[in-house]
Amino acid sequence: MRHVIALDVGGTGMKAALVGGGGELLYEARRPTGRERGPEAVTVAVLDFAAELRRMGVERYGAEPAAVGVAVPGILDEAAGIAVYAANLGWRDVPLRALLGERLGGIPVGLGHDVRTGGLAEGRIGAAAGVDRFLFVALGTGIAGAIGIDGRIEAGAHGGAGEIGHIVVRPDGPECGCGQRGCLETLASAAAVGHAWAGVCGDPHATAADAAEAARSGDPRALDLWRDAADALAAGLVTGLTLLDPRVLIIGGGLAEAGETLFAPLREAIRAKVTFQRLPTIVPAALGDAAGCLGAGLLAWDLLSAEVVNP
Repeated sequence: MRHVIALDVGGTGMKAALVGGGGELLYEARRPTGRERGPEAVTVAVLDFAAELRRMGVERYGAEPAAVGVAVPGILDEAAGIAVYAANLGWRDVPLRALLGERLGGIPVGLGHDVRTGGLAEGRIGAAAGVDRFLFVALGTGIAGAIGIDGRIEAGAHGGAGEIGHIVVRPDGPECGCGQRGCLETLASAAAVGHAWAGVCGDPHATAADAAEAARSGDPRALDLWRDAADALAAGLVTGLTLLDPRVLIIGGGLAEAGETLFAPLREAIRAKVTFQRLPTIVPAALGDAAGCLGAGLLAWDLLSAEVVNP
């Protein structure tokens, strides 16, 4: 059976799959990145995992994978196949495409940003399937977005499109790692909500999920916290809506797992902030944490399609 390797590299773990021509997941596996051992060890772990998947494909289907799609965090030079910078992994200027191609015997390799790759999957087979214009926003440790246009994801002139987490929504807000103050992700990411709730409830280990549970139980402190986070998030999203005019706004990532605890105040806050803008349909992501892996598979198949068109 013709298949490709899909690999989604996260800050602490990797998800991978063998993906068939119809987008079906033929085999799935997970591994730690090993980032505690340093950036070189992470690179080795990625290469070893890809080689393991290649062997699995040959053993099961009697054929080499046709291509590889890899989703990674950070700043990428997708054209050159280089992971320019990934803070969570300690990577700087890692020639990932060349390394994988060499390790896997010359199999074509497609490289994509993790959130944009997840957005690609949500746009083609997830919450925005069949939609011509959408904005996908992932609320995780940080916040990033993917701009969907007619079945593709806009990367930008320098690979930085979609960094909505660094829109300043509170100029006097907390300092961000990017050097600004009051960036969206310092106020409305899962990490930010968890940190804020830890300060309120006195438990240094509290998380955003704990804040959501407290809100569902009616804790007024948690309800106030969620309203504040939703208001900050709405401010950033309305900026995005004003610039992009999407038909659908998809919210994913860990914070979206709070469900209506997040979506109810968020929809209300967005409605209160728009003036002339047309409100998009606001929906939760459909693919969960499989989006990156599924998107990596789409990257691989797209790479093969491009080779057919441009042999």
